[in-house]
Amino acid sequence: MSNIDIKAFFDQATFTVTYVVSDKQTKECAIIDSVRDFDAASGRTSTQSADSLIDYIQSNQLKTRWILESHAHADHLSAAPYLKENLGGETAIGAHIKEVQSTFKGVFNLEEGFNVDGKQFDQLLNDGDVIKIGETEISVMHTPGHTPACLSYKIEDAVFVGDTLFMPDFGTARADFPGGDAKTLYQSINKILSLPDETKIFVGHDYQAPDRDFYAWESTVGQQKAKNIHLNNGKTQEQFVELRNARDATLDMPNLILPSVQVNIRAGEMPPKEDNGVSYLKLPLDAL
Repeated sequence: MSNIDIKAFFDQATFTVTYVVSDKQTKECAIIDSVRDFDAASGRTSTQSADSLIDYIQSNQLKTRWILESHAHADHLSAAPYLKENLGGETAIGAHIKEVQSTFKGVFNLEEGFNVDGKQFDQLLNDGDVIKIGETEISVMHTPGHTPACLSYKIEDAVFVGDTLFMPDFGTARADFPGGDAKTLYQSINKILSLPDETKIFVGHDYQAPDRDFYAWESTVGQQKAKNIHLNNGKTQEQFVELRNARDATLDMPNLILPSVQVNIRAGEMPPKEDNGVSYLKLPLDAL
């Protein structure tokens, strides 16, 4: 019998799935991959998506212990600071965020005072670490490839894989961002798929595959091994790398990659305000 409740929140604007996972006995919870709404045309942020999490957590009398990131997302802004302000809890991400910060500090020519030590987050997590909500353990799996800092979180018989895997009919994450690598991604996928076949897999996004008229975010290890269109029930590493690299070469950059990365490597905080009291995001030309 499961000791946890899992509630999914789908943000159609960014195709992101945020999860609230709670321990039934203690009512402690973890939030995984939150969204802060952002209108790129106006440069305005809002909190409708985060407010829906807050409403759920407060109405169910949950206590927020963790605000977790699977990685520094390139397609939406994190709502972690807003959630922490309203709910408490600690923010956490993979320790390899330091590599991501170092890379993008150069890309965006960030201010000298921007540190690449990951201390913008409350906790940096490594492969094999165990944290808790109540008495329920959250096992940390380092699953790089999409980015160097990607983590998956295993809670009981469920694993939250971020962008490493999508639904079986949509495939796998791209591996062409700075620090990404298709071979490493293949190894991370197989690390996840070494779990028992009945293990539930919860993905970080769904883009609604062509033959499906609804959004979905839950599958199993067994279903992924048998049906994932990029794995084809036994594709070799060499075959996968060839497929992944060829596909990545045809993909456009995510619409929100430039604002998202600048914010998310800061644990969701905006850049420092300038002397007019306004924060600015940069648009590097011909840099990515």
